[in-house]
Amino acid sequence: MRYDFTTILDREGKDAIAVDGLGKMPGFAPERPKDGFDIIPMWIADMNFPTAPPILDAMMNRIQHPSFGYFMTSDAYTNAIIDWQEKRNHVEGLTAECIGYENGVLGGVMSALRAFLQPGDSVLLHSPTYVGFTNSILNGGYKIVHSPLVQDENGVWRMDYEDMDRKLKKHRIHVAVFCNPHNPCGRVWEREELEKAMEVYRNNQCVVISDEIWSDIILEGNQHIPLASVSEDAKNRTISFYAPSKTFSLAGLVGSYHIIYNKYLRDLVRASSSKCHYNSMNVISMHALVGAYSKEGEVWVDELCQTLSENINYAYNHIIENYDGIKLTKPQGTYMLFLDCTEWCKKAGKSVDDLLKAGWDVGVAWQDGRAFHGANAIRMNLALPFSRVKEAFERLDKYVFNI
Repeated sequence: MRYDFTTILDREGKDAIAVDGLGKMPGFAPERPKDGFDIIPMWIADMNFPTAPPILDAMMNRIQHPSFGYFMTSDAYTNAIIDWQEKRNHVEGLTAECIGYENGVLGGVMSALRAFLQPGDSVLLHSPTYVGFTNSILNGGYKIVHSPLVQDENGVWRMDYEDMDRKLKKHRIHVAVFCNPHNPCGRVWEREELEKAMEVYRNNQCVVISDEIWSDIILEGNQHIPLASVSEDAKNRTISFYAPSKTFSLAGLVGSYHIIYNKYLRDLVRASSSKCHYNSMNVISMHALVGAYSKEGEVWVDELCQTLSENINYAYNHIIENYDGIKLTKPQGTYMLFLDCTEWCKKAGKSVDDLLKAGWDVGVAWQDGRAFHGANAIRMNLALPFSRVKEAFERLDKYVFNI
């Protein structure tokens, strides 16, 4: 490989929640390990690889100019997004006017909700549900109605279109939040699935807010399909949010963007986004995106996805072959596993809290999945050098699942 996905980064003392947050954020972060064990950060969706060199080059080039005053959004920024969407997602006809800056995807989701709803109104989401959606939507004063995903005979997570339609009608819901690819289940939705979902939304006059932040982390030959691309109606019904942060681990720089084709929707969302008077781009994050969405950045992402696929294949096979009672579906996208520990806990006579704590004690900092609406669930981040993934499972073998 051209790029480095094997170096083990020492992130302690470098402001990283993934490491420095352990033991300091009760109910959110794992506890610190016992003496004698270092931390293997496998919880929050934050990668443990060095930042892509083209991003650092773009940032350092801008930093060489010693002025950071007010600035304009460059054509290079907008053109980078248009080119990236065309190359990676086969998007045609995207123009600069359809692209808008957002401080973050969750902030953008909330701006979109405020544009169409009043506090107390209901929003449709699939469950399991990304915990960021849950916290933000409830804190914003809205109600969440879940349409649970169901697993087919092969364990693949699927949408229940009849349940979606029934709940949209029953609760008179006209805004849905959609996750594409899905977090935490790791589904990369097929075109037919998206078309059926958009038919349900169209029949219920529902605006769809699509979180597509994971769209670049696609594994083993799967293909991301932007929700807005599946039909002309979808194009005019969808508010899509993207960011380089998950792909390139740039959350600390802040910066995402929306793509909204319909002018009416776009005007309402931008008006809502502007009300805080602080939805403003950072000049360094602007240059970081240009570096990320470059030809070299594309090579880096392809190698990243290859690395993640290898990590996930190893972890999936190891769990299936060795941990009787742990159920999971191999993700098609993202770098997260979502483990159903119900049967294992019953057989072992332990709770999921016991299981989580046993891992934390030996430095396997995996995440409580119950906040994602998965009963007895654990979420596990595999965006680490393979040597660390292997070490984590060796510890789990020896200290956690050795009953």
